[in-house]
Amino acid sequence: MPQTTAPTTSPSTQRPLAPAVADWIEQIQLARRERRQLCIQGGGTKAFLGTAAAGADRLDTRTHRGIVAYEPTELVLTARAGTPLTEIEAALAEHGQHLAFEPPRFGPATIGGVVAAGLSGPARASVGAVRDFVLGVHLVNGRGEYLEFGGQVMKNVAGYDVSRLLAGSLGTLGVMAQVSLKVLPVPPADATLRFDMPQAEALRHLARWRGQPLPLQASLWQASPSDAPHAPGLYLRLRGARAAVESACERLLREAGGQRLETWDGWERCREQSLDFFAHPASAQWALWRLSVAPTHPPLDLPGPTLIEWHGGLRWVWAPVAESTALQSLAERAGGHATLFRPPATGAAALPRHAPLPRPLHTLHQRLKTAFDPDHVFTPLPWTAQA
Repeated sequence: MPQTTAPTTSPSTQRPLAPAVADWIEQIQLARRERRQLCIQGGGTKAFLGTAAAGADRLDTRTHRGIVAYEPTELVLTARAGTPLTEIEAALAEHGQHLAFEPPRFGPATIGGVVAAGLSGPARASVGAVRDFVLGVHLVNGRGEYLEFGGQVMKNVAGYDVSRLLAGSLGTLGVMAQVSLKVLPVPPADATLRFDMPQAEALRHLARWRGQPLPLQASLWQASPSDAPHAPGLYLRLRGARAAVESACERLLREAGGQRLETWDGWERCREQSLDFFAHPASAQWALWRLSVAPTHPPLDLPGPTLIEWHGGLRWVWAPVAESTALQSLAERAGGHATLFRPPATGAAALPRHAPLPRPLHTLHQRLKTAFDPDHVFTPLPWTAQA
């Protein structure tokens, strides 16, 4: 294997690399020489999504933390990958701003882990996903090279948009050292409405409301949760200018006959998956599946309890592991795909988490992996592992 000299300066600024990043590069190059695998980890809150080998060494990103730059008037924040998400949220809150895509924390999350996991919260269907807010990334690849992509403004991409490629890459292509994100002001007004209605009726209403000039920002449908027993319900969150929110509330309540909830913590609990639906599966042998489908698709014939987000585009279901193939086929027929999000508490550890990719996509992913990590220092791509 050819020897690679560790870079000591940033390519764009020619300033010395931070000591933590220099240590990462040494660790990566040692792993290359010894043919060992590294598992990139920050707070470890999304580790259940990855495919790290049992004997993989850990590369801890929390040694490189802190906000590098934040200019509220420019709506851009740059931070080192190991910076706690709570620290970033606190800094934004001081200026009335936030990460509009509402990344779930699941514990002491880091901003690098937020981008690597690529998970978005209840507002995703209205405001966009993690990748839509990524402006720039600094990365150490599998060769130990320090690379910089994108920048700190929206119109800065020439060629391949590698920064956004890293959103949801789960630490398979490299270790992020620094990220720049677009941030947004917190809307001045919000309201939560609840409507008693079955799933089919809720999906019909969402399909109609989604195409109208309403400040519809998030939706959630669930059937008779045990922590709040009542009829199946559709919840809507409206956000925007105060006059627009109040007008929309009056109109929707008049049309569908619901109620306005003055206090409801369900959006935060949905984001953190602490709702009773997520916290208490029907059986320890059941897995939590995430079905991304066309939002206009009618109710699916699912084998277990269901919760619907993103105006119909995201459907969660608890199901026995034996339903894996059937769920993946069902999602494909509905214009999407199924992912095993949380394996069962007992057994089935080797259950495939993703449906096999079509051959052209599989080849493309493998070429990307080879370009960034030719010696497979980092964990393998989970969506190509069973192809």
